[in-house]
Amino acid sequence: MTLEQLRIFVAVAERQHVTQAAQEINITQSAASSAIAALEDRYAVKLFDRVGRRIELTDAGRIFLTEARGVLARAATAEKALQDLSGMKRGTLSIFASQTIINYWLPPILATFHRLYPDIKLKLSAGNTQQVATATHEGAAHIGLVEGVIDDPHLSVRSIEGDRLIIVVGPTHALASKPELETSDLLSTRWVLREQGSGTRTEFEKALKSMSMTLADLDVALELPSNEAVCSAVEVGVGVTAISNLVAESALLSGRLVSPEFPLPHRSFHVLHHKERYVSQAELAFLELVGAGPASAVRRRKKMAPAPR
Repeated sequence: MTLEQLRIFVAVAERQHVTQAAQEINITQSAASSAIAALEDRYAVKLFDRVGRRIELTDAGRIFLTEARGVLARAATAEKALQDLSGMKRGTLSIFASQTIINYWLPPILATFHRLYPDIKLKLSAGNTQQVATATHEGAAHIGLVEGVIDDPHLSVRSIEGDRLIIVVGPTHALASKPELETSDLLSTRWVLREQGSGTRTEFEKALKSMSMTLADLDVALELPSNEAVCSAVEVGVGVTAISNLVAESALLSGRLVSPEFPLPHRSFHVLHHKERYVSQAELAFLELVGAGPASAVRRRKKMAPAPR
């Protein structure tokens, strides 16, 4: 068994498609099929069921997928240790971030990192908060960036300055003319929200709880899987939403959305890293850049310390 076979198996398993996996990892379809067949033949076990034109993991395949990911994560850790010896002259930093962060908050930080460390390749992936946590836990990402709070004993979680939730409506909505909303307005209108598992939704639920309400008290018309879809629905008058001020900024400036005043909290973003995995020099540099590294923590403690008498 080789690392390349494991890499191919994981790619095919995650995409449930041989051709797409082969294109993603830059090999031929026949090479991907041969690698899977070699594993199945050598160990006399069926990893995939062929269902029509699709493939699905068998029970054995699902068990093997967890182990294969673990081996690849450990190999990546060994590679990072060697790359550090080259003084950040080469290497890859894999970042998995939630949609709000990767689309609206992260780009200028990535540009700065690339300017400072041009030889470090950045690999970016997006998902909701739970997907980011899972990827970081399993080693698919070196660093995760999320809005929601994560409860995973295997992950270290550092809080950094984030954004603010605001309520937005379309310009023709009945609430658009109100400079300030009341709690009763939230109960009497229809809502468009992000899907379950998103950090934005979780933070809004926490805000409702502080006002002795839950989502069940609201008239939720739509649940959508992206910020862009939510904003588009709100712009045309489907309902109201609570969303990051970073996401809504351009639409507010152009008049496509309106934001009546309503007290919703500022929120922190959270940086995730597996507690038991090696932290490379590239990761440390990135953590410092976003204010989550060791030096940043020292600066925060000094800032918070009482002045000498």
